[in-house]
Amino acid sequence: MSSLDDLRARCEALAQGPLRTAAEQGAPGRVNRGLVKALAEHGVLAEVFDQTPKALVLCVIREALARHCTEAETAFALQGLGAYPIVLAGSASIVDYWVPRVAAGDAVVGFALTEPEAGSDAAHLLLRAVPDGDDFLLTGEKTYISNAPDADVYSVFARTSDTGAKGITAFAVPRDTPGLDGEQLDLLAPHAIGRLRFTGARVPRANVLGEVDGGWSVAMRTLDMFRPSVGAFAVGMAQAALDAAIAHATHRHAFGKPLATFQGLTHQLADVATRLHAARLLVHDAATAYDAAPGTTASLSAMAKLFATETAQHAVDLSIQVHGAQALERGHLLEHLYREVRAPRIYEGTSEIQREIIARALFRK
Repeated sequence: MSSLDDLRARCEALAQGPLRTAAEQGAPGRVNRGLVKALAEHGVLAEVFDQTPKALVLCVIREALARHCTEAETAFALQGLGAYPIVLAGSASIVDYWVPRVAAGDAVVGFALTEPEAGSDAAHLLLRAVPDGDDFLLTGEKTYISNAPDADVYSVFARTSDTGAKGITAFAVPRDTPGLDGEQLDLLAPHAIGRLRFTGARVPRANVLGEVDGGWSVAMRTLDMFRPSVGAFAVGMAQAALDAAIAHATHRHAFGKPLATFQGLTHQLADVATRLHAARLLVHDAATAYDAAPGTTASLSAMAKLFATETAQHAVDLSIQVHGAQALERGHLLEHLYREVRAPRIYEGTSEIQREIIARALFRK
């Protein structure tokens, strides 16, 4: 077996064992610190904090976790997404303070980009960061923020000048910063997602990630790194749905014979299996390209995320149709996946935004 095959097998085993146990002990919609700690203790989080983290490694981990425990996948992904701007652009003192804590599972981190009036149009942020001596005062609001309001530190993107994307700065903002508060949001799939409010929150200039007015690059480099692995998350859920449909069709009888003998059903499953294999190849191709040449693969990443998330939605929907009414019962695997699979078509760039990225690349050529 290759090292990636070993990693996949290990993560699948963990997702069916200790990580699932830790996930079941958490409160829906809130940070599960026990699960975060388990991800660290079993060496999964460490992959994000490698000296040169690999997009392909993230994809392997996220697919393996998602296939068996979406809660573990999400906890892993949110820690990675929130911490990567610090790893990428933090000063030595900021990195030395936060990264060991995050890697050990002792600190939870969030990624704070989206605002009530800046979702897909993320460059038009309204959260203001105004210089005040050796500090900045942050005033405004963020929403749909990972691990909010319970994270220990946030990678926050705020406007420092009125020059569009070129006027945004990234900051590491601890939760205990005076003037920072927030609340949980109750979503269709209960995750640790919330709203943050900044009321003259004082952040030292030393907490700037990268350069003043250079935060857009930090945000985009982070999203470019993680976008293929959103597709991997979707592939893992699609695989779980396909596995469940095959198992059910094999054992369930109707009109005196197994569902697996009905061609109208099996051909639909064959189409899903084909699309799923293509999605996995697209995801791995985009991640491999990113690892070889970061910053040059936006179109490939967009294709991977678009196709994988749309395929996963179809796979879960078909699996529910195969199972019938029982899949709609609260607590059924497919009921869980049906709620989980919808969000990846929105976050880190909607399907429409992915098509726009792909189309722009076509016409640049």
